Amino acid sequence: MKKAILCALGVFAACCLASAQVEYVFVDMRGSFSETMEKTDGKTVFNSNLLGEHLNLNIKGKLTPSLTYCLRQRFTKPLYSPDNPLNATDILSLTWDITPKWSIQGGKLPVTVGGFEWDETPIDLYYWNDFANSIYQVYALGGAAMYRPAEGQMIQLQVTQSLLAKGKPDIWHVSLGWYGHFTSWWDTIWAVNYMDDEYHHRMGYAAMGNRFHIGPVQLDWDLMYRRSLIQKTAGLDWSTVVRLSVKAGEKWNIFTKGGFDMNDASNVDPDGVAYDLTVAPGKRHSFLGAGAEFFPLGNRDLRFHALALANNSTRTVEFLAGITFRLYIVK
Repeated sequence: MKKAILCALGVFAACCLASAQVEYVFVDMRGSFSETMEKTDGKTVFNSNLLGEHLNLNIKGKLTPSLTYCLRQRFTKPLYSPDNPLNATDILSLTWDITPKWSIQGGKLPVTVGGFEWDETPIDLYYWNDFANSIYQVYALGGAAMYRPAEGQMIQLQVTQSLLAKGKPDIWHVSLGWYGHFTSWWDTIWAVNYMDDEYHHRMGYAAMGNRFHIGPVQLDWDLMYRRSLIQKTAGLDWSTVVRLSVKAGEKWNIFTKGGFDMNDASNVDPDGVAYDLTVAPGKRHSFLGAGAEFFPLGNRDLRFHALALANNSTRTVEFLAGITFRLYIVK
């Protein structure tokens, strides 16, 4: 199976590179030096590490004027797992633009949940909330239909494997999302979701991602509410994330991000199994971080980062400093 996947990916990449309509082919990588500080038995313990966090192959292009392909393959994840044969493949999709307003898409897709933190490319995220950290798979096999009613607006219906499937059949995720804006300074990624888990609990998620931007200042605020479809009490399982960033010229970005996840201890079924497998019942998880990014070339081809972050679950403080870069093969 592993050899078959490698061969298939090789054939796909070769076909893409042979196409005359390649938009880009590049490899990107991120590595960091990490220093973690935690208190154990009244003593402060420091742990240092060098992290090879991301190494990806990215390809995008067109087979025809209306048929677009996209591949992102990770080399920092195991290629194959019994529960997910395409484990290291984030995206392997074909998109057909049927008309200027209608498109359909299929393959290994980023699963739409809602919110700007969730929608971010992983190599651009240094830390995230407890919900995202507990999801089994962020990318899954499925299909989607997109409708663009106006410039800058898109409504998407997506059906994929469940984010909590773990290889089991007949476990699905369905989302209806709106990528749009109210004004020139307020963008949105709102979505409602239905998801099965391995215990066949049926969960409903509603997520509202809001991005406000004025000049060099950008504020993201995501709010997510979760509830089992058989749960009696509402309003006890939710997450929120706030990120503030300020651009200082073309080369600097200063940011801070924090959030909170909670799930009431009563949110378990009669057998004691949690309705929500992402944030444990009784958990109150808060996190906060701040840092800076430096782009010496004035673009995203080369980036240095330094930040500090902490949370109340592991009660650790972590310092990260590192580099991200892109090596273009086709541009």
